[in-house]
Amino acid sequence: MNLAAANNESLAEFSNVLIYSAMAVYTLAFLAHIAEWTFGSRSKVGRTAAALTANGAAAAPKIQVARKGGGTAVLDRPEVVTRSSAGARDVPDGPGAAGGDQQGDMYGRIAVSLTALAFLIEAAGVVTRAVSVQRAPWGNMYEFSTTFSTVAVGAYLGFLLARKNVRWIGLPLVTTVLLDLGVAVTWLYTESDQLVPALHSYWLWIHVSTAIFCGAVFYLGAVATLLYLFRDSYENKLADGGDPGSFARSVLERLPAAASLDKFAYRINAAIFPLWTFTIIAGAIWAGDAWGRYWGWDAKEVWSFITWVAYAAYLHARATAGWKGRKAAYIALVAFACFLFNYYGVNLFVNSLHSYAGV
Repeated sequence: MNLAAANNESLAEFSNVLIYSAMAVYTLAFLAHIAEWTFGSRSKVGRTAAALTANGAAAAPKIQVARKGGGTAVLDRPEVVTRSSAGARDVPDGPGAAGGDQQGDMYGRIAVSLTALAFLIEAAGVVTRAVSVQRAPWGNMYEFSTTFSTVAVGAYLGFLLARKNVRWIGLPLVTTVLLDLGVAVTWLYTESDQLVPALHSYWLWIHVSTAIFCGAVFYLGAVATLLYLFRDSYENKLADGGDPGSFARSVLERLPAAASLDKFAYRINAAIFPLWTFTIIAGAIWAGDAWGRYWGWDAKEVWSFITWVAYAAYLHARATAGWKGRKAAYIALVAFACFLFNYYGVNLFVNSLHSYAGV
């Protein structure tokens, strides 16, 4: 018995080592992403900016350029591939963080490779933690945080494997993961221990795992929504004849068009919403088994429902005339803020039946 306990303690310590190692690799990935954006800003991004007009590239099909030795030549304007929906501005997607620069692209590939390596190390840390406690590795906020960031990075890498244009998420994602893990190991860390009797159920694997997955994917949608608001403001300024600053041009020109970001965020939120609905239903069923009632207006239950209502309002707004675009985006960000408060705020500041293991 003592030998088994010692082995479990050793595994828990090894799990901590893996988490810290993942943080170190994520830091290298963060620096590589910074290098990608830095070297990308030195590329010829201005070619894309020339196409960002109110009427798109079709507004001026020909370009006159000066010839060496006098005279002019007329060139066809390069075709611009757009992803805007009907009725939206005809604006091209940007060239990405690397900006079409070979050196920037090299650093971007290095950043993705380091992110994948960090993901594998962190996933190993989560699995090792599970083995050390012989249960699901999300019994407290520390374990939930490490698992959450692992799933978020896994979803991002999954989109890349599916050849989706999402490498622009890399820098905000890695930054957020580092913050999440920093908070987890500094303030949320809890020694591995067994759970209270109410949590000894197979519903722990079903209910909490779906909640983690939903939150991780909702996070990617929130990042896309936030960047959509910045890019939309940038495109509006260009359409009105404004002159954005050099920093705005360097960063925002390389992002996908506002219409593409909006579509990406909507598809993610719409696809994951049914699973969030299932998460709440599964939690109610588990509550019926554990506490003898399906719904008791506990703080966690209330805020889970508020989050559901907020995302339902976002999806409804997308289908309502006059509420598409920025108004719907604001609702999406409020919905994700409700999810974050449901996790951090309720657990830390509200007495709840869902608070276990200290945090």
